[in-house]
Amino acid sequence: MAVFKIMELFYTQNIQGNVCLLNEEESRHCIKVLRHRVGDVISVVDGLGDLMECKITGAGKNTELEILSRTSGFGAHHYFLHMAVAPTKNIDRYEWFLEKATEIGIDAVTPVIGEHSERKIVKPERCEKILLSASKQSLKGAIPVLNATCTVKEFIRGNAAEPEALKLIAYCGNAKKQAIGEELAAYLKSTGDRMPRII
Repeated sequence: MAVFKIMELFYTQNIQGNVCLLNEEESRHCIKVLRHRVGDVISVVDGLGDLMECKITGAGKNTELEILSRTSGFGAHHYFLHMAVAPTKNIDRYEWFLEKATEIGIDAVTPVIGEHSERKIVKPERCEKILLSASKQSLKGAIPVLNATCTVKEFIRGNAAEPEALKLIAYCGNAKKQAIGEELAAYLKSTGDRMPRII
């Protein structure tokens, strides 16, 4: 597949056999903005890690595509990274975090509410749009999972069932500082270099 085709990624999970449909928003971007036509070949991701090379067979409100080839694990990495971060008072900062975390390779994110959190509500629809956009921009086939908002205590209890995972807490205080790289190296040594799960 030519590199220039991969630079334009579209997204759909509406897949039936070797046919898929773009939703109205993706179709508008494909047909109206980028001026693709019937017969053009475009690159599409399913949000779960697959990259598909597709030919446009119908250009309309929901653009119809024929799947020509499929590549699994597009833009994948050898680890699983789950971050729990409290939403900031200025929501722009939290949205910037979602964008940059996706670009560096996050797999899941959970908004957590602490005792002193000034913002208690996160709009999942807005966050999911940012995650999708950042995934396409950084050429990844998988979109990070956005979990439901919960309290810090609920998050800790919910992840206690993963004793094998490397669990780190960023803390701004006078406690002893430990480098993430050193913690990760020790974790990999103890697990025989298995794919790390980092929370």
